[in-house]
Amino acid sequence: MATARDIMTSGAECIGAEEHVLLAARKMADLGVGALPICGTDNKLKGMLTDRDIVVKVLGAGKDPSAVTAGELAQGEAVTIGADDDAEEIMATMTEHRVRRLPVIDGHDLIGVVAQADVARALPDPLVGDLLDALSTD
Repeated sequence: MATARDIMTSGAECIGAEEHVLLAARKMADLGVGALPICGTDNKLKGMLTDRDIVVKVLGAGKDPSAVTAGELAQGEAVTIGADDDAEEIMATMTEHRVRRLPVIDGHDLIGVVAQADVARALPDPLVGDLLDALSTD
């Protein structure tokens, strides 16, 4: 079965925890992505920042995106997946933590991001439905 390393998007770029979300939004637009890993000054992963986080928690709350840092939106410990974990393990982690994107870690290094669509393409058809159902249920 395919591993995270096989199906991930490599070369993930971080947004610094101290950088403002306006910069994060510009970076997302430039890269054509909907999420960025948040990295601290210690190069450790602090979480994921999504375009939805920016819209709901910043713009929707009437906050200035140039005054809110990415780190302020990081919630708890970052959920990650190991580079050699298989697609079923990725699916189980996404389902358990109700996330659609997982940073991929090799040792302590961020090497990519695996998204729900990446896993769906790697799973046999019956499991794809299970993944989508689990992540779409409120």
